[in-house]
Amino acid sequence: MAVTRAVALGCGHYLPERVVENAEFEKLVDTTDEWIRARSGIERRHFAAEGQKTSDLAIEAAKMALENAGLTGADIDAVVLATATPDQTFPSTATRVQAALGTGEHGFAFDIQAVCAGFVFALANATALIASGQARRVMVIGAETFSRIMDWNDRTTSVLFGDGAGAIILGAEEGSGEATDRGVLSTILRSDGRFNDLLYVDGGVSTTQTAGVLKMQGREVFKHAVQKLAVAGEEALERAHLDVSDVTWVVPHQANMRIIKATAAKIGIPMEKIIVTVQDHGNTSAASIPLALSVANQEGRFKPGDLLLMEAIGGGLTWGAATLRW
Repeated sequence: MAVTRAVALGCGHYLPERVVENAEFEKLVDTTDEWIRARSGIERRHFAAEGQKTSDLAIEAAKMALENAGLTGADIDAVVLATATPDQTFPSTATRVQAALGTGEHGFAFDIQAVCAGFVFALANATALIASGQARRVMVIGAETFSRIMDWNDRTTSVLFGDGAGAIILGAEEGSGEATDRGVLSTILRSDGRFNDLLYVDGGVSTTQTAGVLKMQGREVFKHAVQKLAVAGEEALERAHLDVSDVTWVVPHQANMRIIKATAAKIGIPMEKIIVTVQDHGNTSAASIPLALSVANQEGRFKPGDLLLMEAIGGGLTWGAATLRW
């Protein structure tokens, strides 16, 4: 039976100019380059410049995606932007991007907040919009400026995060309804608010009226991450009537190297099939999957027909996975 699929038309990314090597943190907290690498696999990350907003990063990634797809802003019906570090409490950061791209009055834009799992949640929403006929082309973006919510006295968190943005354009295309179709084949979304205190920001509009800083129980997050990511990945494959052996590439949330390796081992996928950018970008939260996706695409690693498995977990806890045939 014919179905409408959300097919990847193009992707893009943007990283702020400032590159922060691990050695810079040795001046701020009791840490070393060796300790950071051993703990996370991170060697460097990018930080936004003073005055540079999340929307600025998102706009640049979106422009690259449009160029990659051979489209203009007027071709986009909707902008779905995942971020935990918006420009303002309201309106949405997505509307700033929409205005900058010149999508016109025919479209709409909104933010999604699922922290590091945000891109998977945004992808699922964009896919549903296309499948329902609400939109034909959707710009899906993950963008973050986590450097704005770091506690620079906390060596366990401050060294892990970076700023960046990634974007993918999904377009409606008729498919057969089989697992051989191009496009998004399945999405799995999960959350469990009982684990709120494992990863959170200690501020907010209705609590402290401040932005707050990030707090994390690293060991507990690690344990949940490996188990939940592996299960979500397997469920996404099962929902698409696929098997682990069908996966060409895994594009995981770039949290840290230990989680990436442990999850790959649990699912049974060799590291040769894992796209890894965490060493150069750090954890860019909702931006990490589309950022890694665009970098890998720019390097020519994806071929038509390749099956991609994407997975992420973040504060909430929220987590999810998706399968996409390139």
